[in-house]
Amino acid sequence: MTRFRLTIEYDGRPYMGWQRQPHGPSVQQAIEDACQGITGEEVLVYGAGRTDSGVHALAMTAHVDVEKDIDAFRLGEGLNAKLRSEPIAILDCEEVDSDWHARFDCLGRRYLYRIVNRRSPLALEAGRAWRIPQPLDEQAMHRGAQLLVGKHDFTTFRSAHCQSESPLKTLGSLAVSREDDAIVVQAAARSFLHHQVRSMVGCLALVGIGRWSEGDLRDALEAADRQRLGLNAPPDGLYFVGADYAG
Repeated sequence: MTRFRLTIEYDGRPYMGWQRQPHGPSVQQAIEDACQGITGEEVLVYGAGRTDSGVHALAMTAHVDVEKDIDAFRLGEGLNAKLRSEPIAILDCEEVDSDWHARFDCLGRRYLYRIVNRRSPLALEAGRAWRIPQPLDEQAMHRGAQLLVGKHDFTTFRSAHCQSESPLKTLGSLAVSREDDAIVVQAAARSFLHHQVRSMVGCLALVGIGRWSEGDLRDALEAADRQRLGLNAPPDGLYFVGADYAG
């Protein structure tokens, strides 16, 4: 049995999310089916994170165990061949120790959220960014974001369907920057609650529009009440950027 570490890029629009679902296609299932087509084995692919329906990945880390005698290059090439009809690409495939785990050895996860701040519709980035036509104050958004950094009860920014045992999370960093008409929100933490990033971005957008003050954002956080959430951003602009590991 050989364990392989995979680095995966995907467009999340056709899928119900990363995790295998009984009611629709998933990224995990597509890769597992591709691997079975190569090896003839039923396999499980374990990811560093579980992106929602419509959420994308620039470099999702995962691992899979394979009994077949195959090297990393051939497995990676074979997976890409099998996945040719899917918006999924295996960027890297390497052999790792049998006790290395994509999820449990992960020390941190990084996401970015892309907002296009313009009146014109999206011709090239439809489904891959959130268009906000009203002018956004990215500096106010960044100042508001700093209120969320650190250890907090993030109940307000947590989906009602979240399966995490506790709403307490430590947000390592949250930064907002602009380049021309693009506003990028970058978030890093050991782990996130279900919908946490999208919920934070939605409320930061309200600050950027001027509908919320920074004090309103602080009050929403301290309320620890999902009913106080101002806005949940759509999945379109959210990307899993990468997972961090020791060494």
